Amino acid sequence: MTRPPRSPRYLPLQGGGRPAKRVGRGSRHKLRICGEAGPSPGAFGATLPLFGGGTLHRRAKQQNQNAIAFAALILTLLAGFGAPAPAQERPPRLEVWDLRLGTRVEQLPDEFVDLACGTNGGPPSAPLNGWSDFGRCRPEPSGLREVYFRYDDELEYWAKANNLADQMEQYAGTKTYGYPVVVSGLIDAQGVLRGFRIVSDPRDTSQNRDDAYLLRNFLNARFGRDNWQCQDLALGDAETAVDGVFVKQDCRKEIDDKTTAALATRYLRKAGQSRFDPRTGRETAGQFESTARFELVQRQ
Repeated sequence: MTRPPRSPRYLPLQGGGRPAKRVGRGSRHKLRICGEAGPSPGAFGATLPLFGGGTLHRRAKQQNQNAIAFAALILTLLAGFGAPAPAQERPPRLEVWDLRLGTRVEQLPDEFVDLACGTNGGPPSAPLNGWSDFGRCRPEPSGLREVYFRYDDELEYWAKANNLADQMEQYAGTKTYGYPVVVSGLIDAQGVLRGFRIVSDPRDTSQNRDDAYLLRNFLNARFGRDNWQCQDLALGDAETAVDGVFVKQDCRKEIDDKTTAALATRYLRKAGQSRFDPRTGRETAGQFESTARFELVQRQ
């Protein structure tokens, strides 16, 4: 009996190299390529030529680097769109407390605005071009001339630009300790700053005017609560309390051998003011006095 020819143990490969070994029998024959058969997998990436020059491995590496760089650029742009704009630097602003008594008008700061002759702590009168125009103002009984000024509003606009709600209110207008005030410098005949005046401003409606007299607590504390000489005054003719409360007090304190502080506080209804309209019986608004008046004066 003639046996059928046996399948070869190895199958020849075109191009050389060690042939593959047949594994198993029947219709499920598989080929197992030995490790030595042909070039290694890594060798393909290193040596396979590409149309236009270069190799597959180098071209793939360059494409991968380009993709990474592009992704990084997109992330940077997205982060930039989502990030808030940097806040602008807070501009400086001078206040009445920055004035130094004994300074000549030529050396006083020019950061204040709207200089004018003062009206004893009231609204401004004749406008001035600068501190040196103080001689145009009428002297007070003390011989000092009052020059009204206002704080620069640049800080308020800075707060608005940065959406800082609390600072918008704090820096709106001319204020000290959050209270609207009228401020002015007191200049002697020789052109030397001898004092300044701070008075509650009833025209400013950004704060509750009913509380204006409470500014005295901050002014009192600024120069120390001790050694104030205070006098509580009685209500005058036709003056009445505000809902059962009234304050009518004058205080003085010697800061040093040349400087005196004076603080007057009023919280009351003056003649002709009442809570209810006597004709209609309706409740009135704003018919009371609530003020703090402060002066710091240096004797010559």
